[in-house]
Amino acid sequence: MRPRIMIDGFNLALEQGTGVSTYARNLSYRLGGMGAQVEVLYGRAVSAKLRPLMREVAFFDDPAQRLVETTGFRRLRRMLLTGLGEKLVEIPVTGQVVINGFANRLPHFDRLWNLEDIFTRSHNNYKLRKRVIQLPSPSPAPAVMHWTYPLPLRLRGARNIYTMHDLVPLRLPFTTLDHKRRYLRLCTQLLESADHIVTVSETSRRDIINLLGADPEKVTNTYQSVELPPGLANKPEALARDEVAGSFGLEWGNYFMFFGAIEPKKNVGRLIEAFLASGSDKQLILVGKQAWKSDQELKFLFDEHINMSFSVEENGRRITRRRVVLLDYVPFRLLVSLIRGARAVLFPSLYEGFGLPVLEAMSLGTPVLTSSTSSMPEVVGDAAVRVDPYDVRAMTEGIRALDADEELRGHLSWAGRRRAAVFSAAAYERRLAELYGRLGVPLEPGTPEPVPLPAEPDLEAG
Repeated sequence: MRPRIMIDGFNLALEQGTGVSTYARNLSYRLGGMGAQVEVLYGRAVSAKLRPLMREVAFFDDPAQRLVETTGFRRLRRMLLTGLGEKLVEIPVTGQVVINGFANRLPHFDRLWNLEDIFTRSHNNYKLRKRVIQLPSPSPAPAVMHWTYPLPLRLRGARNIYTMHDLVPLRLPFTTLDHKRRYLRLCTQLLESADHIVTVSETSRRDIINLLGADPEKVTNTYQSVELPPGLANKPEALARDEVAGSFGLEWGNYFMFFGAIEPKKNVGRLIEAFLASGSDKQLILVGKQAWKSDQELKFLFDEHINMSFSVEENGRRITRRRVVLLDYVPFRLLVSLIRGARAVLFPSLYEGFGLPVLEAMSLGTPVLTSSTSSMPEVVGDAAVRVDPYDVRAMTEGIRALDADEELRGHLSWAGRRRAAVFSAAAYERRLAELYGRLGVPLEPGTPEPVPLPAEPDLEAG
C-alpha cells in the first residue's frame, strides 16, 4: 500500500506563483514520483454543505465570483471556533469541470481536501489566542502531514513536519511586515511540537539551530529541485527569440534581467543604481509584482534628475529606449524565454533561504550575478559572479564584466548548467527519501538521473 502524505495548499492557492508555491508544487510531484499517495489540503472559500458537484465547481471558480460572508459577528464566531467540530471535506475531481487552465498551478495530487478559510481563520485565531490549532484527520489519517510553511496548524493522527524556508523576519527584520514577536513565538512553538523541521539550505539550518535553539538532529536540509517544463526550457531558440522580440521588442542577448518580488529583501534599489553607474548601453528588465516598500526600491525610476533613457539607431533611424523597464507580470511560458534571452540575470538579494530564481536562470544557460551572502554561495558555487549586495561599486563592476566579457559569459553559461544539475529532481528525491525514512515512511526515489552534461567547450576555438 502506498504511504499517504498530505501537504498544505496555503501558497498553492495564489493566483501568481511565489518561491514557496513552487516549492510545494515540486514537492508534490517528487512525492508522487516516489510512490506516495499525495493529498493536498486547501483553505478555499468552499462550503462543506455544498453537494459534490457544486463543491467541485466552487473550488475551481474565480474567488471574486463567490458569495462572501458580510456579517462580522459570524466571521468572528467562526474564527473563535476554529478547530472545534471541523471536518475536512473532499473535493471531487470528476472531469465534469474543465480545469485545463489550472494545469500550471495545480500540484500533483491523488485527492484534494478543503476546510473553508482555514488558513485565514487559524492565523487570526493565533493572533488572539497564541495557540496552534489541532485539525481532525480524514479517516484513516495520513502517515505524514507536511506543512510547506510555518502555519499555526497540526493534523491529528499524523506525523507533522514543517518547512521553514528561512528566518528572514528575525535576521533582516526591516525587510518584512511580519509581527516579529508573534513570528518568533510561532516558530518556537512549532519547533517544540513538530515531529521534524525541514529547511532548504545549510544557511537556513544554521539559523534555525542558532536563533531558535533547535536540536540539530531535528532539522534536516533537503535543498530544493530546479524543475522547468521541458517544453519551455528546450523550446527551439528561434521560436524563443521570436517571442522575446515580438512580445517585448527586445533583442536576444542584448538586455539584463531581474525577476522576483519588488521588496526590500531583493535589493532592487541598489541594483538599479549599480546598473545605471555601469554605463551599459543595454536595458535592464525588471519583472515582478510591487510589494511592500517597492516605492523606495524603485525611486530611481521616477527621479526627474536621473536620465532614464538613451537613443539607439535601429533600421536606419534613431529611437529612444528606457534604460530600466518594469514589467508587473509576464506569463510563465514567456518568462522562460525572456530569461533564456537575457545577457545575464542579476539577483543581488540581501538574504535568501535558497534562491530558486538564480538556479532557474543557470539551468537555462543564462549567466548570473548574485550575492556573496546568505545561502547564495552554497547554491551557486563558482558558477556565478558573486558580489557583496550592500556594495554598489562591486555590483557595478560585476555588471561591467558580464557586459563586456563574452568568454566569461560563455563559461558561466556552461558552469551554471552543471551546477543546476546538482539540484536535479533525482537528487532531491534521494534527500526526501532519507528524510521520510527517518520518520518511518519508506519511499523509493523514482526519477532517473539526468543525462551527463558535456565538457566545457573550447571558448577560444569557438
